[in-house]
Amino acid sequence: MARKVDYFAMKIPNRAGEAARLLRALGKAGVNLLAFTGFPTGRGSQVDFVPANTGAFLKAARKIGFRVGKKKTGFLIQGKDRTGALASVLGKLAKARINVIAVDGVSAGGKRFGAILWVKRKDVGRATRALGAR
Repeated sequence: MARKVDYFAMKIPNRAGEAARLLRALGKAGVNLLAFTGFPTGRGSQVDFVPANTGAFLKAARKIGFRVGKKKTGFLIQGKDRTGALASVLGKLAKARINVIAVDGVSAGGKRFGAILWVKRKDVGRATRALGAR
C-alpha cells in the first residue's frame, strides 16, 4: 500500500539529545507521527516529520515554537515483508522513469515492512499514479 503524505523539514543543531527533545515535545502535545527521519547536513542536522494529522502537527509546532519548512509531499509505503518488497516498489517508479531522491525502508516485524520515499515535486503526480497511491 502506498499513500501520499505531508512532511515538514526542520534544521536543528547536531547535538546529542536534540531529536529526543523535539519528539518529547510533540508527544506531550499529542502529535502522532507516521515517520520521522534525520540526517546531518552542513554544520547541523535536518529532521523530517511525517504527521498523521497535518493540522494538529502545525498547531502544535507553532505553539512549541518549531520553525518547520513548507509542507512537502512524500510517500509512505506499508506492506507484507518479503524478499525484494522494496525493490518492487522502486521498480514501479523506475519503470515510469521517476527518480527517487531519498528513501528509508525498514522491516517492521510481524512480517511487515515500511518505507518513506521522496521524489521531485514535478514528479509527485506521476509517482502517485505509478504507485497507485491514495
